[in-house]
Amino acid sequence: MLIWSAAVLAGIGWIWRYASTPGTDPVAPTTWPAASRLERDPALPTLVMLAHPRCPCTRASLEELSALMNSVSGQIRTYIVFHKPLGVEEGWEQSYTLTRAREIPGAKVVVDEGGAESRRFGAHVSGTTLLYDERGHLLYEGGITGSRGHVGDNPGRQRLASLIKTRTADKPTSPVYGCPLAETGRTP
Repeated sequence: MLIWSAAVLAGIGWIWRYASTPGTDPVAPTTWPAASRLERDPALPTLVMLAHPRCPCTRASLEELSALMNSVSGQIRTYIVFHKPLGVEEGWEQSYTLTRAREIPGAKVVVDEGGAESRRFGAHVSGTTLLYDERGHLLYEGGITGSRGHVGDNPGRQRLASLIKTRTADKPTSPVYGCPLAETGRTP
C-alpha cells in the first residue's frame, strides 16, 4: 500500500510539474517582420497566434483566444498560424484544433507550410501569441493559458485584453505552455 501511494504521488508530481513548466520563450521581432506574408492592419493592432495542429495544449490556447476575441470584438486583426513541417503527407495539418480555429469569429486561419512564419515571428512553442500595434511595434509576446491545457482566467489573456483595450498592462509577457513547433511531422 505504501509503495502504491508513493507511486501515485510521484505520478501526480510529474504531471503537475509538466503542466506548469513553460516552453521556450519566443524571441519575437520588436517590429513586424517585413518578409511576413501576413498583412498587418495599419488601423488596428494585429494579433498572431502560432500553433501546432496536433498539440493537445493548443485546444486550451484556442479557447482562451476565443474568449479574448469575444471581449475585444472588432478591435484587432487576428491570425492563427498553423505550423506544417516540410515533407509531411497531404492533409497532415487537418485536426480538431484547425477546425476549432476556423470557428473563432474574426480570426483568419493560415497554414504555415515549412514553418516560415513561425521562424519570422520567433516562435518555438505552440500557443505563442504576439500583439503588434498599428505601427507594427511589438506590444506583447507570450502565452494565453495559465498552464498546459488549462482553460480559465489567467494573466496572459488579462494582459492581452488590457493592452488591446487600454494599451497598458502590468507586463508585456507571459509564459507559453505548449508543444514545440518542431520541424518534423511527429505528433508532440
